[in-house]
Amino acid sequence: MSYNAPVKDMLFNIQHLANIDQIAQMPGFEDAGFETAQAVLEESAKFTAGMVAPLNWEGDKNPSSWKDGVVTTTAGFKEAYQQYCEGGWQGLQHPADFGGQGLPKTIGAACGEMLNSANMSFALCPMLTDGAIEALLTAGSDELKAIYLEKLISGEWTGTMNLTEPQAGSDLAAVRTRAEPLPDGTYKVFGTKIFITYGEHDMAENIIHLVLARVQGAPEGVKGISLFVVPKFMVNKDGSLGARNDVHCVSIEHKMGIKASPTAVLQYGDHGGAIGFLVGEENRGLEYMFIMMNAARYAVGVQGISIAERAYQKAVTFSRDRVQSRPVDGSMKTSAPIIHHPDVRRMLMTMRAYIEGCRAMASVAAAAYDASHHHPDAATRKENLAFYEFLVPLVKGFSTEMSLEVTSLGVQVHGGMGFIEETGAAQHYRDSKILTIYEGTTAIQANDLVGRKTGRDGGQTAKAIAAHIAHTEAELLKQGSAHAKAVAARLKSAREAFLAVVDFVVGGSKTNPNAVFAGSVPYLMLTGNLISGWQLARALLVAEELLAKGEDTAFMQAKITTARFYADHILSKVPGMRDSIVEGADSVTELALDAF
Repeated sequence: MSYNAPVKDMLFNIQHLANIDQIAQMPGFEDAGFETAQAVLEESAKFTAGMVAPLNWEGDKNPSSWKDGVVTTTAGFKEAYQQYCEGGWQGLQHPADFGGQGLPKTIGAACGEMLNSANMSFALCPMLTDGAIEALLTAGSDELKAIYLEKLISGEWTGTMNLTEPQAGSDLAAVRTRAEPLPDGTYKVFGTKIFITYGEHDMAENIIHLVLARVQGAPEGVKGISLFVVPKFMVNKDGSLGARNDVHCVSIEHKMGIKASPTAVLQYGDHGGAIGFLVGEENRGLEYMFIMMNAARYAVGVQGISIAERAYQKAVTFSRDRVQSRPVDGSMKTSAPIIHHPDVRRMLMTMRAYIEGCRAMASVAAAAYDASHHHPDAATRKENLAFYEFLVPLVKGFSTEMSLEVTSLGVQVHGGMGFIEETGAAQHYRDSKILTIYEGTTAIQANDLVGRKTGRDGGQTAKAIAAHIAHTEAELLKQGSAHAKAVAARLKSAREAFLAVVDFVVGGSKTNPNAVFAGSVPYLMLTGNLISGWQLARALLVAEELLAKGEDTAFMQAKITTARFYADHILSKVPGMRDSIVEGADSVTELALDAF
């Protein structure tokens, strides 16, 4: 099935919820208003639909392969990647000083969604390169920036993130890869890294690995971790490629999904030591790696939206074509396309509402990121940074968990045909599962939300967001339509439930941590639900105003209907989630361990 990027919905969010024309007034973004956004998104839609999407099914059937240390990607990937680079897509939101286009994340995130919807396995390569670029921009020396950034931003070279080791999954304190300092200021790196996305491939001439390792004599635990650039090929002073470095791919994984994306096991130092270059200061590697990690976590959340969108489009197409049973209301005397049946419509509306809510949340988060870096007022930058950082675990955690439900519904809409690989519905379900795991599982996102984002400031950021939501409720009541008042009532109940959970988290984090963390993932899901519902409530306000003016009536009516459905069927779950968190904590940990 072909992919059609939801450009209209993306532009609605960018214009009316993320306020792109306000972003375009910030220093560095003067040429990045709505017209630019529209032109870029339309071009991205053409590229992703025409060049990348047709390779998605092929990559699932004929994944990347490994032989004698060499990884060969799916036929067509290399050519598509070349087109991607020539189009300047890798540098879309990176600085013009190093050859990028310097566009806001608000625009870049929408293009990222398209690329991932078209082919998530393909999109993982540039996604990891984005993270490497961010880390070098933030912590790299001028020399490292001069050597690597322009090539990474052009896409000529790709980047990876090397954290995980066989004995150290998410527990980075257990990292054993070591780095031995050399007299010339470089290091020799020794160790094994696993689960390295695009750690080896044939699409670019060099791969730049960012590797966590311990320098000899470093403190134990996470305080003793440093970050190194370890290129696949050494780089000569004139920028040309030199000798092969001592890093080799010893295998790639056989996976449940994203099969075309090579997930490598990399061995460092089997032939004397891989040459590495320190990023920043020794023992601050985890701090720098989190720059990559946060960029990746946001991007993975967008992947959740992306794969859900692809599953939704496939389900809608199938439901229009699949004829089975007469409608229950007697409106047709013969068997009808299943889209006429109420439960199929319920499933499709659930898929649509989740996607649009999460897309709106991600767009608003991207706008906050842009403001936190470019707004001329320091206080405004600080406020937007706090908002963005609060939203990152929600975009990552809620959107990816959402993608599992939506892709599962996509299979369900197909019925028995969904369980057959040839229809393609199952691929989206399989591909989506990894999203709740990599770059930090949903529980790790929830721990971040509880500890760093809620407990650390005593719930101040959470309560400030709740105050903004209350303002939206007031606007809905002022607007006064039946839909606006109904959504306002649901939003108010959800906000009050959220505040009760925030108080529970703040009050119990130190005195009863088991109770708080027993509800950490439900708290994340509750909060992601609330923020998504809030953004759709804001969208309803705009859509009703534009509908009254006669602007794009079909789209605006659909936006209003979707927001109302979200409030009635998804946002309405929040008060019950509050009860399970605040009142049900003891039953999570009460059962004796040997009774499991």
